Amino acid sequence: MAYVHGYAERESERLNDQAGALVELLHHDTAYPAGSRVLEAGCGVGAQTITLAANSPEAQITSIEISPQSLAVARERVTAPNVTFEQADLFSFRAEPFDHIFVCFVLEHLRDPYAALRRLRTLLRPGGTITVIEGDHGSAYFHPESDAANDAIDCLIKLQSGDAKIGRRLYPLVSEAGFGSVRVSPRMVYVDASKPELVDAFTLKTFTAMIEGVREPALAGGLIDADRFDRGIADLAATETFSYTFFKAVADRD
Repeated sequence: MAYVHGYAERESERLNDQAGALVELLHHDTAYPAGSRVLEAGCGVGAQTITLAANSPEAQITSIEISPQSLAVARERVTAPNVTFEQADLFSFRAEPFDHIFVCFVLEHLRDPYAALRRLRTLLRPGGTITVIEGDHGSAYFHPESDAANDAIDCLIKLQSGDAKIGRRLYPLVSEAGFGSVRVSPRMVYVDASKPELVDAFTLKTFTAMIEGVREPALAGGLIDADRFDRGIADLAATETFSYTFFKAVADRD
């Protein structure tokens, strides 16, 4: 798996800006009971781990990550006593089955997300739950409309090793991986000038920064020319309204 956004400090900052902007939207209904064993698969720099640990202070959370660079940042940033970090690939990680599994912004980067879900199912006890959160880059809408901005977004969609529009696929993916009682809920972010904190944290520091981060590989790959890409980034930054939809799936292991 190649992480298209890279592991530079700027990307770490973007992930934390994103997590901070989306805490209530994505996490308000995720909390695990005392004594639960929870696996966070693909914790990255710990941006979501902070909220997981805070919302479930008496659960025991094991957060795994394949990238040593990201894991080092997570270990430094997350000091919650109920979190243990391990460097591991979810396809080879071994442990006793967990009560709950949490996966956020991971499947979109995998060439075979179905295989990942099947593997995670083996790490979940019967009766346990899995929570999967993914975005869908095809759900980005903004005003004023901009063909250049859409072209810049399309560069990321083409460069990503997995599926940048995976959010819309969560129900069939999770169902076909063998989980039961699959419930998917859309979580839409809507931003306009009446929400200046979201303009800064989401439109600029999360979404626009994410697209801007693929400028170099997009130009190197001949996907777009520099002027067109930069025009798109400028148009994204200047949007008057912006919306984007995340999808959250919760399911059980029968």
